[in-house]
Amino acid sequence: MMLSCKEVTRLVSERQDRSLNFGERVALRVHFAICKGCRNAEQQLDFLRRAVARLGEHGDAAER
Repeated sequence: MMLSCKEVTRLVSERQDRSLNFGERVALRVHFAICKGCRNAEQQLDFLRRAVARLGEHGDAAER
């Protein structure tokens, strides 16, 4: 069964907190292969997570 975009969004978010099982990882790859919107959304979320992490690192240094 093909994942919906809503289900993909949930799994991408959950992937930050837990390891996805093999079936979930395969389902994500299949969905990303055909859905450009979800591929773009995943890239944007990854960019935002990295940016926030960097801000946190710089904020810690400024407080010292």
